[in-house]
Amino acid sequence: MTKLIALYKQPENKEEFDNHYFNVHAPITAKIPGLREMKVTKMTGSPMGGEAAYYLMCEMIYDDLQSLQAGLRSDEGKASGKDLMGFAGKIVTLMIGEDA
Repeated sequence: MTKLIALYKQPENKEEFDNHYFNVHAPITAKIPGLREMKVTKMTGSPMGGEAAYYLMCEMIYDDLQSLQAGLRSDEGKASGKDLMGFAGKIVTLMIGEDA
């Protein structure tokens, strides 16, 4: 399994971020061909105390790297990327990983 992982730093306006993420961005992303599962984790704190450095993590799971790449090249993948850069481009970090 191959994952595209999105880590979001703390947004300036959490309510606005949540509204866009869950009502606009996630539904666009869920339509990407080849996407098997989408797991979203909202950070609730840091083990050191206080607010976590990151606000939210999304793991998008694909069968393999080729499926991920094909999905990102699709119209739905391009729409998701465009939306992402529009509302969270300054606070998101994207990584690709594989199950160990």
